[in-house]
Amino acid sequence: MDQLDAIRTFVAVADHGSFVEAARIRRISPTAASRALAEMEERLGTLLLRRTTRSVQLTPEGATYLEHCRQALIELDDAARTLRGDSAEPRGLLIVTAPVVFGRLRVLPVVLDLMRRHPGLTVQLTLTDRVVRLVDEGVDVAVRIAHLADSALRALRIDETRRVLVASPDYLARRGVPCDVAALRDHDLIAFDNFTQNGEWRFGPDGRQAVRVEPRLLTNSVDSAMDAAMAGGGILRALSYQVENHVAAGRLAYVLDQNDPSPVPISLVFQGNRARSPNVRRFVEAMREARPAL
Repeated sequence: MDQLDAIRTFVAVADHGSFVEAARIRRISPTAASRALAEMEERLGTLLLRRTTRSVQLTPEGATYLEHCRQALIELDDAARTLRGDSAEPRGLLIVTAPVVFGRLRVLPVVLDLMRRHPGLTVQLTLTDRVVRLVDEGVDVAVRIAHLADSALRALRIDETRRVLVASPDYLARRGVPCDVAALRDHDLIAFDNFTQNGEWRFGPDGRQAVRVEPRLLTNSVDSAMDAAMAGGGILRALSYQVENHVAAGRLAYVLDQNDPSPVPISLVFQGNRARSPNVRRFVEAMREARPAL
């Protein structure tokens, strides 16, 4: 096996944690895959993988080498597409990750449209509210809804959203509409566990006005929190895109919207050299074209 094939096999083993699965994908025998990795480790003079009867795990050296291997394969594949003359047409696999609700409401329609327009394109869309490490997990583009710290990754702001308070009309009729932020202490609050900072909800353009949150209901699911609010369970803080359809339908109503904090940016994050990839470039363009008013 030549060095390039060995590198692709190493990446497959690291991605799937299995020589057998990597061999199946690479269409070689598990013995050939194991031998290729052993030869690579001997050539490099370091252990890349820890093997047991139950698992295959990267060593720290292996994790570092994997990052460089991914980068090299990306550049080689992009160069090959350019030489073939198909650099303008998206094809092959595009891996995207996004927050759960935003991904379902905003990203999935874009992905489906891209797949209709480009028959050669395959998309792996992972919806998760955790922060995914692009290089480590082989992701091409991630949607981030936050103020981003400086990093080596390229971030393109495509929109913004607002943190809003909502409750059902039934709840507000029973408990009354809070007249100010301090009055929230007398209400039942609903929160999902990654949406409070230091146990507080902050308000106003500068975020200085705060209320200590002691929720009646705390959940790790945005959908469950919205269901609880629509069922009259209390006042929920959410992002505007998560609840705007429910507000428009009359199932929820905004509360204290004059106290909303500053908007939160929505960005697409990707490695700088991936901007040349037709898959990434077309996805980024499509997300910007599909921008709704949030």
